[in-house]
Amino acid sequence: MLTRNWPRHLLCLSLCLPLGSALACGPDFPMRLLDNRGQTLADLPEGNFNFELSRLGKAIAGLKNVTAATHNPNDLYGEENAAAEARDKAEQLGLSADQQTLVKQLRGLTDAHQVEVQGASLPAEIRLYVAGAVAFATGDHQLAVEYFNKLLALPAYQRPLRSTWAAYSLGRTLFAMSSEAGDKVVALERSRDAFRQARQLSIDGFSDPLELGVASLGEEARVVRAAGDWNGAIELYEAQNLHGSAVGYTSLKQLMNELAELPEVELAELLQHTSVQQLVTASLVSRQGWSFGDEPPNEKKLVKLLQNSTRGSLENADRLAAMSYQQGDYAGAKAFLENAGDGGLAWWLRAKLAVRDGDKNAAAAAYSKAAQAFPQKEDWGYRRTPDWAYESLQPKCRVEGESAILALQRGEYLQAFVQLYRSNSTYWFDAATVAERVLTVEELKKYVDDNVPAPPALTQQERDNYVPLPVAASLRNLLGRRLLREGHYAEAVAYFDNPDLQNKARLYSEQRLKADSAWWPTKRASALYNAAWTAREWGMDILGYEMAPDYATFGGNYSLESTELKVGPLVSEAEVQRQKASEAKPDQRYHYRFVATELASRAADNLPHTSEAFAAVLCNAAGWNSSLEEQSALYQRYIKEGPYVLWAVDFGNQCPYPDFENADKRYVTQVTDSVRTTLRPYKWPVQVGAIVLVTAAALLLISRRQRKAHKG
Repeated sequence: MLTRNWPRHLLCLSLCLPLGSALACGPDFPMRLLDNRGQTLADLPEGNFNFELSRLGKAIAGLKNVTAATHNPNDLYGEENAAAEARDKAEQLGLSADQQTLVKQLRGLTDAHQVEVQGASLPAEIRLYVAGAVAFATGDHQLAVEYFNKLLALPAYQRPLRSTWAAYSLGRTLFAMSSEAGDKVVALERSRDAFRQARQLSIDGFSDPLELGVASLGEEARVVRAAGDWNGAIELYEAQNLHGSAVGYTSLKQLMNELAELPEVELAELLQHTSVQQLVTASLVSRQGWSFGDEPPNEKKLVKLLQNSTRGSLENADRLAAMSYQQGDYAGAKAFLENAGDGGLAWWLRAKLAVRDGDKNAAAAAYSKAAQAFPQKEDWGYRRTPDWAYESLQPKCRVEGESAILALQRGEYLQAFVQLYRSNSTYWFDAATVAERVLTVEELKKYVDDNVPAPPALTQQERDNYVPLPVAASLRNLLGRRLLREGHYAEAVAYFDNPDLQNKARLYSEQRLKADSAWWPTKRASALYNAAWTAREWGMDILGYEMAPDYATFGGNYSLESTELKVGPLVSEAEVQRQKASEAKPDQRYHYRFVATELASRAADNLPHTSEAFAAVLCNAAGWNSSLEEQSALYQRYIKEGPYVLWAVDFGNQCPYPDFENADKRYVTQVTDSVRTTLRPYKWPVQVGAIVLVTAAALLLISRRQRKAHKG
């Protein structure tokens, strides 16, 4: 099956190639369990081949694991010349400077006998080993065998440096000779004995800087495979893998490829052996060899043959059940689960089958048992989903995350959140969605107060090095932003994880509280405007939604596809209502810009429309990029209601800070200005009328005084 997004990823790969100009690919995003809840519960993620192999085989008692610093001299997958360089370096250990120089010189000879002559001053074990190595390099295998045997015949105290080397090289030489030997079986058995001896010598403490004891497992497996013993070869490679050798892992992958190519009759016979069964099962449940969802051509054949050979099996039954489930054979999965025991994978599969059968109570119980059965630290590693999201699959966390889906459906919202939150960063997107959209702010605050103390703030150096925030800090930031959005201003500040965010949140809170308590309009307008400016400038940090629509988790740089939440088999009406109640207002990306614009509009409502402050508030708000519609509405409001100002020619861009103090004067002047504006068209009649009124008043006053004088 091809993934939905494969064209995008092929394009991304092409854009990342050096084609003349550098183009950056966008990031990949983690898997979200709540996106498609039914699909999440139905799918069983593929296993991890490396992890599955770590469950197989037995380590060798006393044999030390390989270290990252060493190189296997026969590691065909290592860097070119790395094996020779590692051998040369190891060959100098325990030798004086003169001896090191002489060994290098002898290594360049082509006659083993000359090595003996010219290396007479060297310790016997060193001389004999170099002679045998030269004989092997020149193709004289029989002579090489003689030298290696002579070395191993020395008393133990005379061969502390080259015993393991000699036995290992003897095994390789005998294997090379086996193709020409009259009795191949005997020759191969002698080779096996030599590799076993090399391993035992390493265990006994003889010098083994090249870790040939572990390498001997792979060499012996090659001998066993040449003898036709697939089962024995697999067991040896499994042991080599358990001891940390990459050769063991890659060899098992190669064996798996060879098995898949065998005719059905031969493969069916081999599948009667436990080790072959387990290797094939590990490959199938891990979907080893799949590419971009394409099923390998031999996959169906392997599944069919394996199922036929393991019906009623008591061993590996949980993995066989998983393989059947992944193939859509649910009846087969149920049959294998009868013998699968009480492991985490078995209960996980029982939970999924119960969901398929519609028995959610049984599913919830099985999920609970699966979560208890999986070890806390079990890790299946990194994987890609069919939609190309990534997941670091820790089965205990995944099981709890799937169980959270059923908890949401039952209305157990806090339990669902806790199950998702326990995954730490793995399913943080889902935990954040429940925290800010499903839980009430009171429920979330109580949980955080009781269970999530503030972790130490990151240092500046850690921030400069892009050290991610602890999930606890992310949750507390989420709560702080939600409290601010919902008007709990005084409580919000303490939840932000560093002083810078706290100062920004405090400034916003103070301005909102000041606006609510101010009785004088210009004071209210000033506080509203300052709150608006803070919301626009730092809104992502102090008001943004962690997930949709703002995606503060990405700093607002990216958004994810989201589908409308609808009531269905796994989504209750109550959850839908909770999510609607907590959605952004407006429910648009960068919603805080709209909040800032709305606060600025309220500030303008409290200012005299004839003031420059009124115009400046609208001008600044128009430059906050909430939407083209709001920009246009702000400008039209200014045109209709505001005063003429010179800087309005670049409205929304070159805007001064509003002068709130001078705006107070406009409460008086805007009344008189309004009267003057109304009477301006009637200027001359008004003036004549005024003269008449003044004259009439004067005559009336004169007349009254004259009457008073006459009476007197």
